[in-house]
Amino acid sequence: MDNMTYPVILTLMVPKDTKSYRHVYFICFLALYVLILSINIRLVMVIVTEKALHEPMYIFLGHLCVNGVYGASGFYPKILADLILDSYVISSNMCTLQTFVIYSSFLSEITILTVMAYDRYVAICKPLDYHSKLSKNTCVKLVLLSLVVSNTFSIASVLLSKLRPFCKYHIDKLYCDNWSIVKLSCTSNFVNNVLGYAMTVIFLSFIVFIIVSYFKLIAACKSSLENRKKFWQTCLPHIFSLINFTVAYLFDIMYSRYGANDIPESLRNFLALELVIVPPVFNPLIYGLNIRAVRKRVFTQCVASRVNASLTIKI
Repeated sequence: MDNMTYPVILTLMVPKDTKSYRHVYFICFLALYVLILSINIRLVMVIVTEKALHEPMYIFLGHLCVNGVYGASGFYPKILADLILDSYVISSNMCTLQTFVIYSSFLSEITILTVMAYDRYVAICKPLDYHSKLSKNTCVKLVLLSLVVSNTFSIASVLLSKLRPFCKYHIDKLYCDNWSIVKLSCTSNFVNNVLGYAMTVIFLSFIVFIIVSYFKLIAACKSSLENRKKFWQTCLPHIFSLINFTVAYLFDIMYSRYGANDIPESLRNFLALELVIVPPVFNPLIYGLNIRAVRKRVFTQCVASRVNASLTIKI
């Protein structure tokens, strides 16, 4: 029995006024999680069932929605359980798992957005080469590449944090993240810093690639009315998604690395929750409402399901 090792237990931040508003918080987080699941799964189902949407852009959009559900599932079940049980603790192993899920989802999103930018660039600037350059096999390879890149960086950063000995046991955040785990150790974080800055440079280069591709898209759209229509219908949602991601990424860096205790708790929680709320909610809404092909089929399916339900009730 003396040789048995027990998992390290960490404490998480307790939301402000939890005793008074614990059930209100629970309802709000549950509503957000149900909303994320419903809109993302609905959009994925429409893309899968409608043959007209079996195009590269919609395949990447479906992957983006699945990634949103995956990332949200790393946060919401845990916070809901904490609010119900009024116990804001987590084992070190579960903390590592939560960090991996949230960050692999986050990094996967920027790789997907980069692939989507390349898709729009080929579709508008080189339409004759579109189907040859973006065949189904190529789409599968690009999706797998986005998963490999994001998961490789996530595994490397999580393992480096996991191998460090703990001398502190409180995470000043509502969920676990990589930098919060790093700060629990009293040993040097030089290697973690190097990897973190390398990841930041690489993924910021993806954002630069997207921006450069859009400059070329805008230049190509000036001379063609059809290209301008394609840009407004399919590229505008992508721009909004990129803005959402960039803002969330900057907020996460500001909070995790440069956040100070003198910042109000409500602002700190907002900076932390921006990452797990805004992208998975707004991505499917932006694409679903702006892209006519998606909006039309989602609306048609919703109307059809209501009609069938009403007929069933009458029978």
